[in-house]
Amino acid sequence: MASFLNSSIGKKFLMSLSGLFLITFLLVHLVVNSMILFDPSGALFNNVAHFMGTNPIIRVVEPVLAIGFILHILYACILTLKNQWVRPVGYDKQHSGNSSTWASRNMFVLGALILIFLVIHISNFFWKIKFTGSELLDNGGVNGVENVYLLVTTLFINWWWIDIVYVIGTVVLGLHLTHAFWSAFQTLGLSDNRWRKRLVIAGWVYTILVAGGFALIPLWVKISSMIN
Repeated sequence: MASFLNSSIGKKFLMSLSGLFLITFLLVHLVVNSMILFDPSGALFNNVAHFMGTNPIIRVVEPVLAIGFILHILYACILTLKNQWVRPVGYDKQHSGNSSTWASRNMFVLGALILIFLVIHISNFFWKIKFTGSELLDNGGVNGVENVYLLVTTLFINWWWIDIVYVIGTVVLGLHLTHAFWSAFQTLGLSDNRWRKRLVIAGWVYTILVAGGFALIPLWVKISSMIN
């Protein structure tokens, strides 16, 4: 078992497994965040966010999620460096482009950009909610439920460049997902020539749904504040 995990195939297996876990998390995260779109009072989003933050199952999942991110990033770095090391001199990039997509050839760069975006996202919201706190969280909170809605919408309304950063971040995430979705199944041995086409289509549907959904939220908040 140890020899398998230390092999290139084992590392790809763990990276794909952690990738599918993160793909599932993104969908759940989008469902929670989309509550912002359906209730302008913020009560719905605040209650759902409170449930997610206090649920004992979610508290167990959070460190697992962190480990998943770390493993995914770690093995991506190891495999990329190894591929660069063994790649022969005079590698024909143009020839490579005939059989692969731009996203598949730049997954490491896209992943690095996503990591930068993740740090920004965590510092804006998760870190304040879990550790440092914010006066916005206490402003209008009811029955111990923090006003996370006010924290999120205030940032998107007051800082237009943050909206741009989030939209760009979702575009980068989408490009990463277009390859990550089907390739994860393929690495795990859950895809063949027939199923690959279906998984590619499913990956695009998932990417448009998730990346588009995350991009819509800051734009919706900003445009709604301008109309009202």
